[in-house]
Amino acid sequence: MNTIQVNPLDEGYVKYTADHTQELIAVAELPLWKELDAGRTRLYDLGLIGTLPKGIGFGNVSIRVKDEAFLISGTATGNRRVLGPEGYCMVTSFDMDKNRVRTSGPVKASSESMSHGAIYRACLSARAVMHIHSRNIFDGLLRDHCPCTHASVPYGTPEMARAIIACVKEQGAVSGLIVMAGHDEGLITWGASVQEAVDLLVELYHRYR
Repeated sequence: MNTIQVNPLDEGYVKYTADHTQELIAVAELPLWKELDAGRTRLYDLGLIGTLPKGIGFGNVSIRVKDEAFLISGTATGNRRVLGPEGYCMVTSFDMDKNRVRTSGPVKASSESMSHGAIYRACLSARAVMHIHSRNIFDGLLRDHCPCTHASVPYGTPEMARAIIACVKEQGAVSGLIVMAGHDEGLITWGASVQEAVDLLVELYHRYR
């Protein structure tokens, strides 16, 4: 097992301590894996997942596997239109108090892993979570006073995870969205299925074009 301490000040990179075991996992055998990968490609084609000019990837997707364990797209994979099984990582547990995430797989987990985990913890019916970037959607949702975290809360941190839990519980819905006001252009959706979470983003894409 490799324990990796990451720099909490590096924008675009993992901000927690990751206990990561690099091993093969049976991604292709998971019932929703193909649907997740297809949904991610759909978001990539809309420009909601991709790579910034400096080469930093943005956007990530996940599905709940069991309890609070979930499969999530790997860090620094935004430049790939189709990930395939080798582009995903299993988050087996996370500890917001210790700022620690335990993972396994061929790649390390996304920097937003704790934010995804927070939704699965707060909403037991959530089966899929999508995090994307969009200037138009982000600005439009803020103008429309949609649910959001405070601008002072940085992404990928325990503070963001706790803020997300509060937002999810306040909405009390099977599906929903949160604007991450402290993570420019960032927002996150969840749903009872991959299609539900993706369709919400597609609807927002067309609404705020």
